[in-house]
Amino acid sequence: MQLPQIRLQSNFIKIGLNIEHPVQEIEQPKAIQSIEQPKAIVEIKTTPGRLTIDQTKARADMDLKSVAVRIREFAQSGYSDSLKGIQRRMVQGDELMRIENKGNPLAAQGKENGEKPMKQFNIGWIPSHFSVKLNYEPAKVNIHVEPQKPIINVQVQKPIHNYTPGKTTVGVLEWNSLDIDFVNLFPEKNK
Repeated sequence: MQLPQIRLQSNFIKIGLNIEHPVQEIEQPKAIQSIEQPKAIVEIKTTPGRLTIDQTKARADMDLKSVAVRIREFAQSGYSDSLKGIQRRMVQGDELMRIENKGNPLAAQGKENGEKPMKQFNIGWIPSHFSVKLNYEPAKVNIHVEPQKPIINVQVQKPIHNYTPGKTTVGVLEWNSLDIDFVNLFPEKNK
């Protein structure tokens, strides 16, 4: 036996979204930059050092004297020797005046006048220590520096920005529907 039926078939609406994504492009050009560094201004003033060496005493110690010094020394030596000679003769004259006293002044004076005195020598340094005199005035250096500031030029570049906004489109892909069907409403006659 077949029962009458009502058949319902429905479809929901189908909505479609068409999405176009946004596009963003950003480009940053490099800045245009120039840097120049001028040279510093430098002034240097130098007073040279001065070295003075006085070796007069060292040369005199080695018997390397100037003519003027030799003449002065010979004159002084001659004067001194003449005074010693005068003194010796006075003493010897006084001894001869008193010849009647004991002793033999002629023999003693002959021996004294005939022999040269023995020269004395001791260990010595030629030239003597610290006979060369040194005087040094150090050099003086004055430095004046005037620094120069760098010259910097910068030209900033704006960024290049392109933007395409996104878009969304809504559309119906399939409409809703309802199908109604009747089955076995009119039963057939029995055969």
